[in-house]
Amino acid sequence: MPEKEVIELLVEGGKANPDPSSAQKLSAYKLNIGNVFKKVNEQTAAYKGMQVPVKIIIDKDTKSVDVEVGIPPVSSMIKKEIGIEKAKLTEEDTTAGKTVLGSITMEQCVKIAKMKINEMLVKDLKSAVKQVVGTAGSMTGIQVEEKSAKEVLKEIDEGKWDELLR
Repeated sequence: MPEKEVIELLVEGGKANPDPSSAQKLSAYKLNIGNVFKKVNEQTAAYKGMQVPVKIIIDKDTKSVDVEVGIPPVSSMIKKEIGIEKAKLTEEDTTAGKTVLGSITMEQCVKIAKMKINEMLVKDLKSAVKQVVGTAGSMTGIQVEEKSAKEVLKEIDEGKWDELLR
């Protein structure tokens, strides 16, 4: 059975660059670093502007390279859904009296939950959506359905969103 080396990275979709650690490992196998990262960028282009987990798998015998692209973190998916780059209020925002950067809908939360459910330790879609809502609540300036995440979590527990969560 061939021996493999796995390099795990978190890169911006379509804009991956080698860091000292990954460049050293790739060059140790006499691989063309530029070609490897070109392959990574091609496969992550669909996630432009989002952080994406990537595994570069090197077969030590044949020196062949495979790239596995994971699903971005929930926080990155939330930012993409509401169209912001950073979930952080700037000093400018706060002096202008702004406290909210954006709001995600429950439909968008369900969409994200369905994409991530296999990676989550949950028993059903409702629990996965609650995790997405909780993540949104932990992000500065992000609301869910124009409300705080705590309010929406309470509504989910009370059954208000059961129709959507089937």
